[in-house]
Amino acid sequence: MRVMSFPTREERSLCWGARDKYWECLDKNKATEKSNICQEFRTLYEKSCTAQWVKHFDRKRNYLQYKEKIEKHGYEPLNENK
Repeated sequence: MRVMSFPTREERSLCWGARDKYWECLDKNKATEKSNICQEFRTLYEKSCTAQWVKHFDRKRNYLQYKEKIEKHGYEPLNENK
């Protein structure tokens, strides 16, 4: 059985820095996760962070974008009675 080890302060800093650079690239280029513009940053991000953290941060980014959209444009419920 493999024992999970906790990342060191340096590993966490490296991960967060890579994540921030990737997100900055996406924001600056109005790119999506499927775009190739920021692929170099995405690769570094995935190498610097555990897969669980990448999944968590990707979900967090999606949530933050959704939240920002709702705050700017309001909530529009689905009209399923059409």
